[in-house]
Amino acid sequence: MEFCHKIPRRRFIQTALAAGAALSLPRSVWPYEMESPRFLDERRRVGLAAQGDRAANVFNALKPFAEEIKVKIGDKLVLVKPNNVSIENQLAATHADCLTGVFEFLQSIGKTNYAIAESAASGPTMEGFSNYGYLPVAGKYKAKMMDLDKEGYQIVYVVNDGDFYPHPVRMSKWLFNPDVYVISAAVMKTHDRVVTTLSLKNIVFGAPIKDDGFRWGPGGKSGAKNDKPIAHGGGFRGVNFNLFSMASRGLKPDLAIIDGYQGMEGNGPVGGTPVDHKVAVASTDWLAADRVAVELMGIDFADVGYLNYCAGAGLGQADLSKIDIAGASIADHQKKYKLSDSIQKQLVWKQPMG
Repeated sequence: MEFCHKIPRRRFIQTALAAGAALSLPRSVWPYEMESPRFLDERRRVGLAAQGDRAANVFNALKPFAEEIKVKIGDKLVLVKPNNVSIENQLAATHADCLTGVFEFLQSIGKTNYAIAESAASGPTMEGFSNYGYLPVAGKYKAKMMDLDKEGYQIVYVVNDGDFYPHPVRMSKWLFNPDVYVISAAVMKTHDRVVTTLSLKNIVFGAPIKDDGFRWGPGGKSGAKNDKPIAHGGGFRGVNFNLFSMASRGLKPDLAIIDGYQGMEGNGPVGGTPVDHKVAVASTDWLAADRVAVELMGIDFADVGYLNYCAGAGLGQADLSKIDIAGASIADHQKKYKLSDSIQKQLVWKQPMG
């Protein structure tokens, strides 16, 4: 495919990426004399639970939002999106007990039209559901089970570090559907490309679909394609920009849940090690939830590119002084997570293009 360039390619790359990176910088050092970013003034709430088992923590983190969530769901189908980046590593994936807490909460507010919906990254979605014990949970709560790889898609364009051309990606139409209420049931993990993966990333990079028969490693169907690597943008700048870009286009959770009962540190999202943290975070403002999770993990928020971009664009509340915590205290439950071995390379997003 050929593209007609109306501005020099190098200048386009510099301007587009620097515009995103600048959102996190003090006004005095912003490049290109950009306008100040639009930070939210509104206060937001985040539920933080740390006293029970995994399911109880999730339920209790959601309780402060019961009436708000009930109204917002209305008659919509509720899609509960777990994180199944791997279909064989429980530490990297949403636990069945987290889903139990979600469905107990939904039933407590009179909502029973729901589904567990995912496009697993490493192999067949339903295989992951089976490996992680989702089938008994779905049976108990009469939840539908949806393999998003087989439920239709729409084409969305993302960028790549290598050329910054628009690249088409097949993304699940369900996660863009305004008549669906999307819940991100994420895991608290560090990450080898974007520092940490929380509620937003679970939705954005769960949305790209793959062909039937795709599997990482041996055993996959010859020629089966996976669109998730395309969405990751080919580098540390592209991945942060694409996360921000997709969120700004409406690909984000309506309700964020981050299960940190047992988090992952080090070389996540798959190869890290466990952190016994025993917390759960929830909010109807996904960015506020992710911001609180970053604080709980002892991570410098200024290092997380895509969340800084989203904050600067006013996609949610990221100012801790404007976030009211319902439940436990952040200070009482902070742990310092070890970051990925690639952390210094990841921070290239802070630098202007050379």
